[in-house]
Amino acid sequence: MFDIVYQSTNARRRVFHVAGVECVVGRSRSMDLSIDSRSVAKRHAEFIQRSDGVHVKDLGSSSGTYVNQQRIVSYGPLHELDEVSLGNVSIGLQKVKLSDSVAANEVEIPQSPNPEIIHNTQDVESSSSSELTQESNDALAYWGQVVHERLLDAMDLRRKDVSRMSDEQLRAESNALIGEIVSSLEGEFPEELDVTALHNHVLNESVGLGPLEAFLADDTISEIMVNNHKEIFIERNGRLELSPIHFSSDKTVYSVIERIITPLGRRLDESSPIVDARLKDGSRVNAVIPPLALKGPSLTIRKFPKHRLDFSILESAGSLSQDMVDFLQVCVEQRRNIVVSGGTGSGKTTLLNLLSAFIPHQQRIVTIEDAAELKLDQPNLVSLESRPSNSEGNGQITIRDLMKNALRMRPDRIVVGECRGGEAIDMLQAMNTGHNGSLTTVHANTPRDVVSRLEVLVLMGGIEIPISAIREQIASAVDIIIQQNRLSCGKRKITQITEVVGVESGTIQLQEIFKFNSRGLDNEGNTIGNFEASGFIPTFYESLRSQGVPLSIDAFSRSNENEQR
Repeated sequence: MFDIVYQSTNARRRVFHVAGVECVVGRSRSMDLSIDSRSVAKRHAEFIQRSDGVHVKDLGSSSGTYVNQQRIVSYGPLHELDEVSLGNVSIGLQKVKLSDSVAANEVEIPQSPNPEIIHNTQDVESSSSSELTQESNDALAYWGQVVHERLLDAMDLRRKDVSRMSDEQLRAESNALIGEIVSSLEGEFPEELDVTALHNHVLNESVGLGPLEAFLADDTISEIMVNNHKEIFIERNGRLELSPIHFSSDKTVYSVIERIITPLGRRLDESSPIVDARLKDGSRVNAVIPPLALKGPSLTIRKFPKHRLDFSILESAGSLSQDMVDFLQVCVEQRRNIVVSGGTGSGKTTLLNLLSAFIPHQQRIVTIEDAAELKLDQPNLVSLESRPSNSEGNGQITIRDLMKNALRMRPDRIVVGECRGGEAIDMLQAMNTGHNGSLTTVHANTPRDVVSRLEVLVLMGGIEIPISAIREQIASAVDIIIQQNRLSCGKRKITQITEVVGVESGTIQLQEIFKFNSRGLDNEGNTIGNFEASGFIPTFYESLRSQGVPLSIDAFSRSNENEQR
């Protein structure tokens, strides 16, 4: 705890007692210390008590925070003789007392048992380089917030009607204003700050997606996860890592979310704090804001690949074998009903896209999704997307509503992005009433779990059906279950292909056709193993051969012993 003494121009000195270890100062009434002065930003600076004393940090104010007439980003520990200036307000400290919470968090750093040990020079250089990089990132974040705030002020002064500008006009106008602001501040920038990077950083935050622009352009990154404005995690080559760059404030994260959802007619506010959307390239977006997200607005983007994948790429990556590809092609072309199952991020939608490519071009396809992600090349294609309710709670169109309507659209095939509710019963009925060759995905860990999951989803539809009748429906409707898993090494593989062969004694019978046998991990932590056939020939093969369809059964009588990594 500590006391802050502050004084505005031509006003008397006042004392503010800080009971805890943090104090945020600004013009807003929600601040710990609210100062009614136009020269003070809404959130101007933060005082933090640490074990060595009180530190001050500027929160990106346009007028800046000064200690002893020197502009600072962060400074500390403060001496009682130091003068902190926020606009026309002078602040000093007195009666600094070590808080109990600070004392409890103090940790004594143990000394090296052998003082003669000298660290490796390379390690020291690496540490030094890391510190410089961190300083550069901190400076970029701080000055980015300063320039961004001045940009907003400049837009207000020039009375720019941003809502009527096109994206190109807004970007050009912002680019010019940022250039003017950066030029006016150039003498105050620290040496380690890259001015070009600062310009691009502010431009992207103002009219683009901020620091996410670089991640979206990087083909090695498959997923972007924003926990709050200070924490951005990325998935690169199947592994998660913390990004060194971040947003300047929660406000900029809100702005990015608004830019994504506004063109799609979606809304995000306290009454509707969760939204699903997509980017122009088809990447899936999910956003959650306070009060549900406790750490600040959260954003998750699952990137859509720029280049269309095909099974040859998956085969070369070790996700499945050529025998499995040939079998799946027969299943799709011969109108088998297929369910792709797996966990979150296992690649279900990607696989569904690839399977859909086997559908003949002369057939009519209707796709149904929450957020449109499927990209099919067939000419006779209708894509339907669900719609959330409006601000009055009306107008919602669910996946189930779209399923019922799709049956009236004369589809040859129905492709449902994911069954997650009562639409499962409509999907099963469609599969059982002439719409053979339909495809969908389900969240499940094994083929056996798929059956249980479908039973639960049907019951969620609110229709009272005996469980025995539900199982008969599932066994009659679903022909093939493809299990796709994301392994511990980050690689995605098809671990099982299973046929649903019928119901016996009230239990749905499954027969494994292909599976992936794991043999452990190699020296780099990658899973090794091989794909092999079980020796079971699918029951529908005999009927297809009797119809004159040329089929080979060699793939089911031999094992693929080639190791996959």
